[in-house]
Amino acid sequence: MDTGTGLIQLMTLVQGIYATVSERHELTPVQAKLLCVLIGGPRGMAELAQLFGVEKAALTGLVDRTEKRGLAVRSAVPGDRRAVRVTLTEAGRQAASAFHADMGEALGRLTEPIPAGDREQFRSTVEGIITRCRTSPSSE
Repeated sequence: MDTGTGLIQLMTLVQGIYATVSERHELTPVQAKLLCVLIGGPRGMAELAQLFGVEKAALTGLVDRTEKRGLAVRSAVPGDRRAVRVTLTEAGRQAASAFHADMGEALGRLTEPIPAGDREQFRSTVEGIITRCRTSPSSE
């Protein structure tokens, strides 16, 4: 199997695990993603829309549903009447942490059978790919 095919198959496995863990936490996969993004701190609606690859209007529904569940709140940005930021509530932080821990365990089971040295090489390779993608222009 070539690298591209392997990555596609791995992505499919990871997405399946992500969906299963999301469901176990009574979240949709996109709600889980929002919580994971916000665990790093408040984000503006425009920034979230860019991260999710959607228009701000499309993001509004997601934030509405997350807010109704008491997992996040919107607030005005001081000094900018039009800007809104989204912040996790305490319940949202707990949900995000629990989801993240559960995902870590589930994904750990994927690599558990791999010998320790090979696992470290895999981790290092993945880290390198992520770093390059974050610092270089997209090559889509």
